Amino acid sequence: MAARVGAIVNVSSAASRLGAPGEYVDYAASKGAVDTLTTGLALEVAAQGIRVNGVRPGLIYTEMHASGGEPGRVDRVKGSLPMQRGGQPEEVAQAIAWLLSEQSVVCDG
Repeated sequence: MAARVGAIVNVSSAASRLGAPGEYVDYAASKGAVDTLTTGLALEVAAQGIRVNGVRPGLIYTEMHASGGEPGRVDRVKGSLPMQRGGQPEEVAQAIAWLLSEQSVVCDG
């Protein structure tokens, strides 16, 4: 098969590792599946020149919390986070853009 070049970035969540008990366990389980897909696909297509990576953000200020019934969730729990802050969607987008760029050609999996 001819070599190809490409990059895929899947978006997971820190919840995939923490389990999100009592809040978003179903969400955490689905993001665990994304992690497994990312690892397996990275191994499957690396020889074809296709890089596959995942981004696993923590608490991000999005509408997901409001739709889950707690619009102030990030502010409620940010004190328990190492950096004491929630993230912005733009910060996650910057990480994704970097992983898709030529600057990250040695990152895979």
